[in-house]
Amino acid sequence: MTSGNGSLPVASNRVAVAGSGGAPLAFPWEAEARIDVRGPGGEVVIEAHAAGLRTLAGHLPVLAGDGVHDGAHLHLEDGNGLESGSVGLVPERGCEE
Repeated sequence: MTSGNGSLPVASNRVAVAGSGGAPLAFPWEAEARIDVRGPGGEVVIEAHAAGLRTLAGHLPVLAGDGVHDGAHLHLEDGNGLESGSVGLVPERGCEE
């Protein structure tokens, strides 16, 4: 399955990445999700249709989950989850301080 205009084909609806020393994390991914990230003029614009917004929103509770280590993150970039021409987006779990 592929998302509309040149984004990454998605083999399944979940993407697993290492949780910074912990168990692998599973990030939900909706079929046909499209997400475009731009950084014009000192702002970051995340443009997505409904499935893309739900997909991105679903990643944040995974990173906020109990037992997820500081530094756990997911790389989204042009050709890897984001639309062609997007700048990279790295949601990352920070310190609990």
